[in-house]
Amino acid sequence: MKLPIFIADAFTAKPFHGNPAAVCLLENKLDEDMHQKIAREMNLSETAFIRKLCPTDNFTQSSRFGLRWFTPASEVPLCGHATLASAAVLFHKIKNVNSTLTFVTLSGELKARKAEDGIILDLPLYPAHPQDIQEVKDLIKTAIGDTLVQDIRYSPDTRKLLVRLSDTYDRSFLEKLQVNTQSLLQVENTGKVKGLILTLKGEPGGQTQAFDFYSRYFAPWVGVAEDPVTGSAHAVLSSYWSQQLGKKDMHAFQCSCRGGKLEISLRPDGRVDIKGGSAIVLEGTLTA
Repeated sequence: MKLPIFIADAFTAKPFHGNPAAVCLLENKLDEDMHQKIAREMNLSETAFIRKLCPTDNFTQSSRFGLRWFTPASEVPLCGHATLASAAVLFHKIKNVNSTLTFVTLSGELKARKAEDGIILDLPLYPAHPQDIQEVKDLIKTAIGDTLVQDIRYSPDTRKLLVRLSDTYDRSFLEKLQVNTQSLLQVENTGKVKGLILTLKGEPGGQTQAFDFYSRYFAPWVGVAEDPVTGSAHAVLSSYWSQQLGKKDMHAFQCSCRGGKLEISLRPDGRVDIKGGSAIVLEGTLTA
């Protein structure tokens, strides 16, 4: 077996920033168990597998492909950064001739459009509803101790818990916050929560670029202690912060060690456009 494989950093213009994803191009059907084995071998937060939908398709001319995403532990229903990475490989390395690509996924059809300064993902927009603190207080206490919390929301569609920290904190606090992900699996094992979003209202720009909100994302339930930059989390965050700020267009920054920028635009059709840059850092062949 020889598979073309790439690693692309998503939601950044600089190599070794943003969120890395492995991208495999499947000329032929892959044995089902090999997807997970390859993802475990790559050991990144996500490995994406792009497949042809018809035998006559090709990666240069076709505009519709199948797409699946795997963490080292399991398949996931939606991954924004690995979708952006997949589009970057097709646009920039394979030289796909189309300006828009459609991916058929577990979350329905997702589109990726080529832009001058990045790639725009058309993603579902997921509402987050008020959450009773008593049901999740142990999880929050385990994760962030006595850190002050301003709001708690839950997205049933994605099983993500959104915890907004107090407006008294700033970006530096969120970046330095020590989050205990190791113990979360013991505290929350019901299957209700598959991802923890910590978020914070943005600050005026001053000497640096202004962002409307900041976040970090943790998903030990699917084998990812902390994800560097998370498109799927922003499908929830965009809904929440649009309501809170009264804005349709926002700039977001995910405060992981690698960091990543996302440009967000809520669409009239109830979906969300998320734009980000990409940098392809590795190109090779998987020979197992």
